[in-house]
This record gives sequence, structure tokens and C-alpha cells, in this order.
Amino acid sequence: MLDRDYEFIRELVYNHSRINLGPDKKELVSARLGKRLRATNLTSIGDYCRFLQDEKSADELSHLIDAISTNHTFFFRESAHFDFLTQRAIPEMIERRSKERWPTFNIWSAACSSGEEPYSIAITLSQALASARPPWNWRIEATDISHRVLQRARVGVYKEEAVKHVPPALIRTCFQKGFGPQEGNYRVKSTLQENVTFRQLNLLEGAPPFRDSFQVIFCRNVMIYFDRPTQEELVRKLGRLLVPGGYLFVGHAESLSGIQHGLELISTAIYRRPA
Repeated sequence: MLDRDYEFIRELVYNHSRINLGPDKKELVSARLGKRLRATNLTSIGDYCRFLQDEKSADELSHLIDAISTNHTFFFRESAHFDFLTQRAIPEMIERRSKERWPTFNIWSAACSSGEEPYSIAITLSQALASARPPWNWRIEATDISHRVLQRARVGVYKEEAVKHVPPALIRTCFQKGFGPQEGNYRVKSTLQENVTFRQLNLLEGAPPFRDSFQVIFCRNVMIYFDRPTQEELVRKLGRLLVPGGYLFVGHAESLSGIQHGLELISTAIYRRPA
């Protein structure tokens, strides 16, 4: 991959997604572009760069962003966050809901990828709120920049490897196990899926299309792609969408140190908007 081609890809990706590809990502980008070369029947990255400059290739840009941003994920990744959600965040919100007059427990999975994160949240909420009296409805907004991973998320079918960290009792309760041609696959039950709304969203473009604030926002393992000014812009935007006392979860490999945000650090990769 020539340096000039990499610089072209870097600038194009940044301008359309704010993903900041450093000089150390050249080999990764080159490897991920291999699939796009095969899909477009092109033989070199130079040809691919020229193709991206053609007005007829507008749809290819979204495929490029997909290829660059896709991450491996699984159910209950970074499990300490779900423990905190169960043991502290949800009980706090249950205690506050009558005073605050919250009709719904709202959570946003801001970089939901192929759905494992929002469905993990859905399982957690369904279990934790099952005994709430009076009953409390809950909703999850799940967004991602990639159309392709959102299509997979809406289907809600996963390989056995993705659910390996889910306790067997929850697999029986929350999934339909595949048989015959679907052997080894697990489908999230419709009672969970119907409470999750998936939509395509670029986090840095305009105001998010939500009317209600969120008690909890998950925005994990996406800020590592952004430069510091973009991280700061995003965190401020997320903070404004939290209810006072609401929680923001970021990835364990991420940190908000050095970023002006006004949130309180509560635990590892967990922040709280002051009440």
C-alpha cells in the first residue's frame, strides 16, 4: 500500500466518520481493504482509491467505513459493567423513578455493532426489572454507523462462540437454540428484541434524534478511533443526553482523562453526570 494511497484513505475516512487512523494502522487498513477489492473487482489499492473518487461510487464509501470500523464482540463483553448496572445503576433508578416521573427506563447503546451489547443490556434489564412494582417499561436505542452490522443485529442470530459468556440459565430463558440447519446458532427471543430499536447513526453528525434523556448510555470501544478534539465533542454530546445522575459507560481501554466533560469518575470506565 503506497503512502499516498494510505493518506487518501485516512483523510476520506476522517472526513466522513471522524475515525482517526494513525500511521500505525497502515497494515490493518491494507488487510481490511482486501475484501473491498474483491467485492469491486479491482486489482490494486491505487485503483480502489481512484474508484472512490468517482461520483458513481458513493455507496462504496459506506462499505469502506464498515470495513475499517468493524470490531469483534460478544455477549456481556467487559462484564464488570453489567455487574455495576445490576447492582448499582438499576436499583438507583428504580428508587428515583416515582420522584422523577420517568415512564420508561431508557438506555442508549451508542456504538452497538452487531447487537451483542444492546441485547446483553436487554437481558440485564429484563432480569433486574422483572420484580419491579409497579412494573417499569424499558427501551434500548441501539445505533451504529454501519448499515451492514445493523442488519445482522436486527436478525438477532448468533454463533455459539458469541454466547459463551452467557450463563446457561439465561441462554434457556433468553435465546432460542437452533436445530437441524440452524444447529450451533442462537436467536434472541422476540420478547427482548421488541424492546430494542436499531437505527443507523453517525455520532458526530448533528443532534441525535431522541426526544427523551437516558438513565444510562453505553459508548464503548469507539472513542479509541477518534482524536482528542473529537472525543471531547462526543463526550459533551453524550453528557447532555444523560439524566442528572445518569451513567456513561466507556470501553476499558478508553479514558476520559485530559478531556473536559463535567462527568464524575465512579469506577473503571464508568462516569456519572452530577445530579
